[in-house]
Amino acid sequence: MMPKIVVTQPIHEEVLARLMQVGEVVMNPGPEPWSEAELHRHLKDADAMMAFMSDRVDQRTLLHAPRLKTIACALKGYDNFDLRACAQAGVTVTFVPDLLTEPTAELAIGLAIAAGRNVLQGDAATRAGYSGWRPVLYGTGLHGSVASVIGLGKVGQAILARLAGFGCARLLGVDPSVRLDQVELVTLDEAFSTSDYVFLAVPLVSDTRHLVDSRVLQLSKKGQILVNVGRGSVVDERAVVDALANEQLGAYAADVYEMEDWLLPDRPREIHPGLINNPRTVLTPHIGSAVRRVRFEIEMRAAENLVRSLRGESLSDVAVEASAAA
Repeated sequence: MMPKIVVTQPIHEEVLARLMQVGEVVMNPGPEPWSEAELHRHLKDADAMMAFMSDRVDQRTLLHAPRLKTIACALKGYDNFDLRACAQAGVTVTFVPDLLTEPTAELAIGLAIAAGRNVLQGDAATRAGYSGWRPVLYGTGLHGSVASVIGLGKVGQAILARLAGFGCARLLGVDPSVRLDQVELVTLDEAFSTSDYVFLAVPLVSDTRHLVDSRVLQLSKKGQILVNVGRGSVVDERAVVDALANEQLGAYAADVYEMEDWLLPDRPREIHPGLINNPRTVLTPHIGSAVRRVRFEIEMRAAENLVRSLRGESLSDVAVEASAAA
């Protein structure tokens, strides 16, 4: 019998065809995720799963998937997957480590410019009735500013590379595990107290949850613009709302949110209303990798990981437990 492959979101036709060469494929037509009950029903006799950002796999999920051998994640961050439980169940988890780097860094710069230059307010004002230039909506720009990047992995370094072309007065970096010649390394507190822009490119691990909390935000340079393209729970959203209210923060731009970190049992179930209703926020729906060409490449890479895993071939994209969220 051909193995059963469960795909939890719609994928490109070419990727679907590749999977159908090696197994019987059941695919969610999307874009809404299956309910937990639906997912469990599909996984009860599945051998493989292609997973996406909206999925969570924990011990409960695995109990409903006794035949599951491999999970191919079409994403870079796999903190919504309990890797220890997967290992104990004999399930291999793979991911796509590098294809999301460039588009995520591009979006980070776009969010920073949109927040600093009042793009959303300008768009609304223009649509409401434009009578010509007026001396309003003055903001701030990257040129001549101090910018910090927190987390100097691939995404963080890609953000720094793009910032280098904007004529920033200083480029700062925060990451105790990385040394870069082209950036001035500082502490987290120094970055927040001196920077006009702070970019978060930090993975979610046990010691980065709420890395940016009320204490750190109280240190922020007045009017600072905070951009988060890492993981939602790296930031305490309630503290951000407070910092916006007292104008310690000038703006907050985000593509990721606490409510998305499904594996955390005490996560909020919605984006904080104080972010949704604030005119000084720029919020996008996790579109860091939402570039058509890139999404195709990510899906195909995940599909090849799945196929190789089912065949028992060697894999280079295996997720390791040390990177899972606590």
